[in-house]
Amino acid sequence: MTKLALPTLTSRGGSSNDQLRRFNLSMILTMIHHSSGCSRAELTRRTGLNRSTISALVAELVELGLAFEGEPEDVPGRVGRPSLQVFPSLKIAAIAVSPDVDAITVGLVGLGGEVIRRIRFDTARVPTVLETVNAVKAIVDGMRGEIENNYEISGVGVAVPGLVDTVDGRVLIAPHLGWRDSAITTALAKALHYPVFAGNDAGLGAIAESLFGAARGTTDLVYLNGASNGIGGGLIIGGSPLRGTSGYAGELGHTLVNSAGVRCHCGRIGCLETEVSMPRLLKVLRLQRVDQDELDIALGVSRDPAVLREVARQIDFLSVAISNFVNMFDPEMVVLGGFLGSLLSVGRERLAEAVSVSSIGSLGHAVLLERAQLRSRLMMVGAAELAFAGLLDDPAGCVRDRPRFGMLL
Repeated sequence: MTKLALPTLTSRGGSSNDQLRRFNLSMILTMIHHSSGCSRAELTRRTGLNRSTISALVAELVELGLAFEGEPEDVPGRVGRPSLQVFPSLKIAAIAVSPDVDAITVGLVGLGGEVIRRIRFDTARVPTVLETVNAVKAIVDGMRGEIENNYEISGVGVAVPGLVDTVDGRVLIAPHLGWRDSAITTALAKALHYPVFAGNDAGLGAIAESLFGAARGTTDLVYLNGASNGIGGGLIIGGSPLRGTSGYAGELGHTLVNSAGVRCHCGRIGCLETEVSMPRLLKVLRLQRVDQDELDIALGVSRDPAVLREVARQIDFLSVAISNFVNMFDPEMVVLGGFLGSLLSVGRERLAEAVSVSSIGSLGHAVLLERAQLRSRLMMVGAAELAFAGLLDDPAGCVRDRPRFGMLL
């Protein structure tokens, strides 16, 4: 399992025993959530707590309505009665929001990382903050019946393709959306009556892949996501997200890879996202818009020399950036999402060889290049982690402080 930083105790008063119990409840619920369920024996082994303590903590989580016990799915060839597993509650969920240049996606994500519902609203133009809020409200209102009858909402997480202040959720700048100094969390909270949290989409993608995807079990990774609006990045170092002072770390799409390249919107010349881009691929493929599966097929079957040259060119520039990241961070794995995953699929050998040659010493030989596994679920799962954070930090406090812990009073 992924080694993540343990929950931190917050100053909420009470005795040291109370604080220790809150910490242990947080640790157990976090483990259950990230593993989508595990046995008491596994919890005992991973935490070092004794069996009676684990039993008491599990019983409390069950009483709080945050977990339940049941038998795992049948495994062929297994002999004997299986041990009971502790699962995250099926009634706890978060709302996830992912605004993009051509669509606004809203999802309902259960504790444990399951995407229960995912609704994509295509837009005729790049949505403003107000248009995004109105669209999200309309979609959530359409799900109100399902939500109120079946779920407790822990909050709303927003994955923004831009710089987000992690302290107050304000969007400093989302250049492709045209958002600047935007209070998206405040506006959404007022419209939805749930607590709202925002973060950079690529950083959240890195977290999602490290918890539920290709990098599960990996403590040091670089994540790069290629979208129609550019390239974003996220870093997990020592099992913890690298955020920086204000949460702006990880703008890997603006790594310089070509001094003779074109000018980027950031003002510099030859950024990674200007040389490695979805629009350039679509142009040589003579396509307007494709999803990831369609892009995989188009690149995989094409023998057009212009397409092959462009793919090779982009892979070579991508290798320059990845080699730099390997030299800087010495990751165990580099995970590629979006159209970058498609480039990896058709050019893995070329990319791996170039990274190996360009990296210092043996670093390039050791790093694993993997494609993101969560695909269309990625931003939903990543954004939901923001909304689940408070509940995971203090399970009992969140449930007992409010009759419906996700609702704003």
